[in-house]
Amino acid sequence: MQFKKSIISAITLSLIISGCATTNAGKGAAIGAVAGAVLGKSTSNHKDKRLIWGAAIGAIAGAAVGDYMDKQEEEFREELSGSGIEVIREGDNIRLVMPSNITFATSQSYITSGFHATLNDVAKVLIKFDKTLLSIEGHTDSQGSSEFNQTLSEKRAMSVRNYLTQQSIMESRLKVTGFGESMPLVDNSTEKNRSLNRRVEIQIIPSQA
Repeated sequence: MQFKKSIISAITLSLIISGCATTNAGKGAAIGAVAGAVLGKSTSNHKDKRLIWGAAIGAIAGAAVGDYMDKQEEEFREELSGSGIEVIREGDNIRLVMPSNITFATSQSYITSGFHATLNDVAKVLIKFDKTLLSIEGHTDSQGSSEFNQTLSEKRAMSVRNYLTQQSIMESRLKVTGFGESMPLVDNSTEKNRSLNRRVEIQIIPSQA
């Protein structure tokens, strides 16, 4: 009975959203508001987060998080030395910045074959340190239309996600987001700057108990 009630509630919510939003943009805004509320809640508590994203993975005891991420960072730096991937430590999180000049051909979303070995090294570390959640985020420069850039950023992030799952990374650990041209690292006034903005990042977040 409870299961039926849950289904009815979900359908009712969907109908309410659809009824209130008469255009595609309106529907997107309404659905985004609901999703944002859920994600906003989840990011405020690690246990809540695991219930929504990465529920199947293990967790790290609070006092051990720093040491766990220190060791993971060290292995990333060793495996990725000279690869062109930047390893950045941000508190208890690790961010891998992968510029498109070593990952994707211009305006394409397939991973270049020369980058496979490097992604294999990334996967090797992620498999060893499996108590982490992975946010794969695509970014572009401002050349071209915003719609094209948004789609391209999503496809590139998805390509990285798909490759990692092929290397035995659990799907439940992965979340994909495309930011298009909305989050540049620097201004887009020069080709050098634009090349920095074209990138995929992997945010590595410890799953804490």
